Amino acid sequence: MAEINLANRTIEYTLRTSNRARNLRLTINLDGELIVTKPWLVSTRRAEKFVQQKADWILKKMAAMKTRGDNSLLANISAADYLKYKEQARALVIQKVVDFSQIYGLEYNRIFIRNQKTRWGSCSARKNLNYNFRLALLPERLVDYIIVHELCHLKELNHSSRFWALVGQEIPYYKEARKELRNI
Repeated sequence: MAEINLANRTIEYTLRTSNRARNLRLTINLDGELIVTKPWLVSTRRAEKFVQQKADWILKKMAAMKTRGDNSLLANISAADYLKYKEQARALVIQKVVDFSQIYGLEYNRIFIRNQKTRWGSCSARKNLNYNFRLALLPERLVDYIIVHELCHLKELNHSSRFWALVGQEIPYYKEARKELRNI
């Protein structure tokens, strides 16, 4: 654990070095802990400068995490809740993936339902779709957005304007959905 002074506050953070990282990255987890990930060629001093430059963002996000607290759907959840909602999410996700993939004419490999702490979904280069079991707890319009978002990555494995245009074909309210999900 390292420490840094930001706006007259001492902030503890974890500094990780990654062989796969290409850029410096800041993450604030659900507990409000700051994690700084750096490529192995980047010096610790450069990482500290980066943290200093991002002080406003860090303090704002840490404050938001404190006010968000345990009410977040992404917060820690019991094993019993996970088992209860996992199968509900699986049925919901499979039905919606089948429907939307037919609309878009996209093919996928496998669907996984996971207990992810920081993501609603993801898409791999192998065309596997991963979704968070907490989708079972969301309003249907947000579920639709998440399903379509990951499906569109089958065609555009990025967040380019082409990707967002593809999402917007079926989910014209995607900007509002993104904002709403950030506050959950």
